[in-house]
Amino acid sequence: MLRAARGLAAAHGVAPAAQLRLDKRLPIASGIGGGSSDAAAALRALAALWRVPLDAAAMRLAGALGADVPACLDGRPAWIGGIGERIAPLPELPALGIVLVNPRRELATASVFRTREGAFTAREVPRADRLDTAGLLALLRGCRNDLTESATRLLPEIAAVLDRLEKLPRLELARMSGSGATCFGLFARRSAADEAAARLAAENPHWWVRAGALLSGPAPLRLSCAAR
Repeated sequence: MLRAARGLAAAHGVAPAAQLRLDKRLPIASGIGGGSSDAAAALRALAALWRVPLDAAAMRLAGALGADVPACLDGRPAWIGGIGERIAPLPELPALGIVLVNPRRELATASVFRTREGAFTAREVPRADRLDTAGLLALLRGCRNDLTESATRLLPEIAAVLDRLEKLPRLELARMSGSGATCFGLFARRSAADEAAARLAAENPHWWVRAGALLSGPAPLRLSCAAR
C-alpha cells in the first residue's frame, strides 16, 4: 500500500499527504490476492482523494507492484493471461454464492511455483456476450488450477479442505484459489453458500471460513467530507 501511494504521488507530482489504515480481514499468503487488492484499494482511494486519473500509467504502476494488482485495480470480471499483465474483459457474472476456506496455514507462492512440474495449461480467451449460471459453471469446469498438485504436496491440508467442500450439499464446483492454501466452492444461490459456510465453520473451528457472492464491478468508494 505504501509503495502504491508513493508511486502514484510521484507519477503525478503530488505531495504524498494521506493517512492510510488497513483493516486486514483476509489470511496472509493465502492465494486470494489480499495484498494485491490492498495495493489496488490504495490506488483507487488516493486517486479520488488527490483527483488524479486511474489511467494507463496507473495500470503500469499496478503491474510493477505485483502480477495480480492490475486485475484487482480493474475490479471487473476478466480472463487473465501471462503473469497477470494480459487482461481480457468478460461479461458480467451471475451472482453465484461462494465459500472461501483456508486451513489457517500460510503457503509461499514462490515455493509452490518452484516445486511444480510440467507445462501450464493453455486456454483461449472465452468468447461470450453473456455468462449465465450454467455458462459460467461450464466454463470453469473446463479449467483446472495447475498449481494444485504442487501446493497440496507442500500443504496436505489443502486436499482435506477440497474434499470437505466437494461433499457439501448443493455445491456446483470446488477449486483451489491461486497458489493456495485457500480453496473456494461455488453455489447457485448465496443462501446455499451461507448455509455451507456455517456448517463448515461449526465442524472445523480452526479453519478460516467466509461466504459471499460473485461481483461484477468494484464497490463504490465512500469518501468522507474531509476527503472531498
